[in-house]
Amino acid sequence: MKNTPLSLVLYQTEIAQNMGAMARTCAALGAAMHVVEPLGFIWNEPKMRRAGMDYLDQVDLHRHLSFEKFMMSKPKESRLVVMTKFAETELQNFEFQAGDMLLMGRESTGVDDEVLEAADGLVKIPMLPDARSLNVAQSAGMGIFEALRQLQKLPTGESL
Repeated sequence: MKNTPLSLVLYQTEIAQNMGAMARTCAALGAAMHVVEPLGFIWNEPKMRRAGMDYLDQVDLHRHLSFEKFMMSKPKESRLVVMTKFAETELQNFEFQAGDMLLMGRESTGVDDEVLEAADGLVKIPMLPDARSLNVAQSAGMGIFEALRQLQKLPTGESL
């Protein structure tokens, strides 16, 4: 694993284009990406590559065949922070730490109870009361940006 200040964890992503967009965000902002299977599409689907453009080869990418295998590989010092609309703590009020792993749930049903139980923190993006949800890739971008902002690790335009 490269030395990155933050990792994004995709939990059983169902839509290839979302995975590609999140990979592109990770590459542009310097976050590692962990993908927890099973996925709702075939790995390396053209839609994923098209959304990720040429950024996919720049991502510090890790594949895990299950949540259990992901948890076995997760560094002990890294906290698992789950983004969920059911959290009480809003994203901007959570104190991120270097090494945090920000987990995004699947598009249709979010995360399973085992994921919530394993979490070291739960955060949500504040929204207007009538809004049901945001796109997972947009939410991931907001989460990565806020965490890197707090850690003072936003890219400066210079190589990382």
